[in-house]
Amino acid sequence: MDKPQDRSGSGAGISPVQIQRFLEYQRYERGASEHTLRAYGKDLDDFIGFLARTGRLGGFPSCVDRLTLRHYIGDMSSRGLSNRSAARRISCLRSFFRFLRMRNETGENPADMIRTPKFSRSLPDVLDEKQSGALVEAPEGDSFAAVRDRAILELLYGAGLRVGELTGLNGQDVDLRIGVLRVRGKGKKERLVPIAGEAMAALKRYMDARAGRPVPADGAVFLNRLGTRLDQRSIRRIVRKYAGKSGLNVRVTPHTLRHSCATHLLNRGADLRSLQELLGHSSLSTTQIYTHLTMAALRAIYDKSHPRA
Repeated sequence: MDKPQDRSGSGAGISPVQIQRFLEYQRYERGASEHTLRAYGKDLDDFIGFLARTGRLGGFPSCVDRLTLRHYIGDMSSRGLSNRSAARRISCLRSFFRFLRMRNETGENPADMIRTPKFSRSLPDVLDEKQSGALVEAPEGDSFAAVRDRAILELLYGAGLRVGELTGLNGQDVDLRIGVLRVRGKGKKERLVPIAGEAMAALKRYMDARAGRPVPADGAVFLNRLGTRLDQRSIRRIVRKYAGKSGLNVRVTPHTLRHSCATHLLNRGADLRSLQELLGHSSLSTTQIYTHLTMAALRAIYDKSHPRA
């Protein structure tokens, strides 16, 4: 986790300790990922830079009101930041001031009084069913690494797991008798995810392969060559490796397989509520983005196939 820059030498009203406590709260109480924590740190540092440039830094937090944040949005626009980036920074500030208010370090939350900049969501990249099948079947052989990698790819696609959910799996989270995983998603929210078919077979084969190996103290399911928990960066490398091996000349990430899983389920008749539960989305609106993907595919088929299209 990146440490916030110490601007206390310039009379900073925002203490590095405040920011560090906020990031620790997000990590330990809210279950934020390392990626989210890095983003929060950078966003807060950007806001501190704005306050310093405009001579407001020493009066924090009382100097920050609705008008200040409107000026900040204008400042971000003048620097060429997208509405998406501006919306993320305002969301970060909303969480930061909520944290300060919870600790009685400020009164009102000024970010609650500001409208978040609008932005259009880009549709996620997905593979078609043939491409997805080729990718998950790319690991060959009976070596420990090949068996492990096949199980990883099958779960990313077959269960639609986030990469952090996959690396966070422990032995007690896997029930191969009934084919269920206990997954810890965003905000430490737990959910049960069913597995079956190829994903179930691949995971069982992997668990058999690692049965004779020492179990790490933290109970991790997926292990690296040293016998410790496989990290997210390693999972991304594995996905890239087999994407190239299977002949895919597009950028593929673990999240691509999650998106592909959701899209293919929807194409084959899954309802949105069930899909929301499977993916662990807190809001149905997040799940609804996949309806745009299926409609885009339907539109392409129509345009290609209908004689009067």
